[in-house]
Amino acid sequence: MAAKAEKKMNFGDAFAELEKITEWFEKEEMDLEEGLEKFERGLALAAKLKARLSEVENRIEEIKVQFSAVDDDADEVDPKEETEAPF
Repeated sequence: MAAKAEKKMNFGDAFAELEKITEWFEKEEMDLEEGLEKFERGLALAAKLKARLSEVENRIEEIKVQFSAVDDDADEVDPKEETEAPF
């Protein structure tokens, strides 16, 4: 069930959890076993966040290419056609 909940976790929630783990490590006293668990969870969160950022970056590039093609098509319009009245 925890794996299903992780899939639904959004970027902000994952980042907030990673920040909490980081703050926990900055405390002076810590339990070794708990630290190991938190370290492992932190690495898993960091990997998920990195993968999500990569997905978003790829999508942004796709959108830029798509709109670049639209802009290129708009640039190819004959200026005479734009100034002529449609009637």
